Amino acid sequence: MYRKQIEQISQDLEKKMVFIVGPRQVGKTWLAKEIGKKFTNTVYLNYDRAEDRQIMKKEQWPSHTELLVFDELHKMKGWKNYLKGVFDTKESGLRILVTGSARMDTFRKSGDSLAGRFFVHHLFPISLAEIKDLEHSYGINHFIRRGGFPEPFLADSDDEAERWRAQYADGLVRTDILNFETLHNMKAVQMIFDLLRERVGSPISYSAIASDVELSPLTVKKYIEIFEALYIVFRVTPHSRNIARSILKEPKIYFYDTGLVHAEEGVKFENLIAVSLLKHLAALTDATGKNHRLHYLRTKQGHEVDFALVKENIPMEMIEVKLSDGELSKNLQYFSDKYKIHGRQVVKNLKRERTVGINDIVLAEKFLKNLYL
Repeated sequence: MYRKQIEQISQDLEKKMVFIVGPRQVGKTWLAKEIGKKFTNTVYLNYDRAEDRQIMKKEQWPSHTELLVFDELHKMKGWKNYLKGVFDTKESGLRILVTGSARMDTFRKSGDSLAGRFFVHHLFPISLAEIKDLEHSYGINHFIRRGGFPEPFLADSDDEAERWRAQYADGLVRTDILNFETLHNMKAVQMIFDLLRERVGSPISYSAIASDVELSPLTVKKYIEIFEALYIVFRVTPHSRNIARSILKEPKIYFYDTGLVHAEEGVKFENLIAVSLLKHLAALTDATGKNHRLHYLRTKQGHEVDFALVKENIPMEMIEVKLSDGELSKNLQYFSDKYKIHGRQVVKNLKRERTVGINDIVLAEKFLKNLYL
């Protein structure tokens, strides 16, 4: 399946190294190989293969290589300095594309040995915006049921998709987390993972979960941060100009794979909107360099709106998610009256779109198709 980021990544490769980061099995390796087809001489090296590992260490790829793809490079000790050396001494005309796990993205954020030498692109699950021009049309219910990871999304049946998801979830907990960090209480990790699947979209209390699994709140927070670092879940925090104060408030948790959510349709629908908005904002950040973030809005008096799209710490738009409510949300009205922020009420089942003041009530499928990516 065509991924829209191919063209932008291809352009960026002419200027710097490019990192492709994102969840496991979201299509990073496939995308890298598709980009490789644009060149006559592409070399793909995976650090997991002993033969490739030796080529990497000795830098023995052909001198006429046009595109060099490093996969799973983060498993090499000192990979950042290695990349810096390769990039700084590379021959003219050599392009470097680096893919791998979320761990690479985590390590990339620490230290500055690669500063100024790379662009980063986040590859997230398939979205309605990404496939709107395809001849085969997939509706919103397909996304809610299957999620946006390529294999279950394109599976021949729901049963086949669920078989993939069961193996995927098991691999995340038993393999990826253990590879990321040595943990001794895997039963607790599994319990927290299962609890999060049932509490999507609600403010998460580390203390409440700690009580359920008989751990300390700090340990629960650490485990959830590992899930986040591995692109299993993402946090949406309340927006605040005081960043420290915002971090202390309870986050809401969503899954990159909507199919992992164990809840009723409305919650799954909200998760789909959340991951679609996250992808939209990440793509804008990658393309423009301006910081776009996903938050939610909440006051001490209990007024709350599901999402706020924030650019350079300024709320640009509010999003309220509804399954079938065609009447404008009172909370959306409250925030738009008080702060003059444009809002959209995104409704899955809606008879007629309309505008109320500075707010719009819109059909979800149309809204999702018109996102940036």
